Amino acid sequence: MTPTPPDPRLVAQADLLNPTFGTRLRRYFLTGLVIAAPLAITASVTWWFVNFVDGLVKPLIPAAYWPDTHLPYPVPGFGLIIGLIGLTLLGFMTANLVGRTLIDAGEAILNRMPVVRGLYKGVKQVFETIFSQSGTSFRKVGMVQFPQPGMWSIVFIAQEAAPEIAGRLPDGNDQIGVFLPCTPNPTTGFFFYLPRREVVELSITVEDGAKLIMSAGLIQPGAAAKPTLRAPGGAPA
Repeated sequence: MTPTPPDPRLVAQADLLNPTFGTRLRRYFLTGLVIAAPLAITASVTWWFVNFVDGLVKPLIPAAYWPDTHLPYPVPGFGLIIGLIGLTLLGFMTANLVGRTLIDAGEAILNRMPVVRGLYKGVKQVFETIFSQSGTSFRKVGMVQFPQPGMWSIVFIAQEAAPEIAGRLPDGNDQIGVFLPCTPNPTTGFFFYLPRREVVELSITVEDGAKLIMSAGLIQPGAAAKPTLRAPGGAPA
């Protein structure tokens, strides 16, 4: 007589109620991975950024003023602190007439250089747009039908089309620019114009939209991260 195979659902339920030693180890490992991986990645990126800024700023300072020169061990972050202080002082200087005059004189010199002029103006405009508190670029999230009708993609809404561009497009007064980022790297993607009526605006922040794209839909807007692992006893980890 052929023995009846066990029901897989009963086996899975038994594993949850009475986990084996290997199951416990696997759950402990996954729980530790979920906790340690974000911390390790964040620490690695922060450490890289601090060392990167230190490498840019410290060569500009005489070695006699480095803490490393007077201490038996290196002090990370010294260049970052000096860089933050320098940027703050630069912003303070440009707030008065003398500093503004010096900046204008330097920009006038750059404007006389054919190649550098275009590069400087383009980079400056990008930074002014990104850090402008009154601008509207990339402060809204929407959806458009892409790559074909019936398929919806997340986009960051930019400004309306400039008159030079809108005059060449049908329904030019209603054209708006959108940036469609790629997953999982939202810094790359496609920029295009389309009628405003074809854009569905969402009531979520740009940060939530970026998380949604980078996680490929795993992190939903407004939803806090909830642990899905369970402890050996069956309770949520």
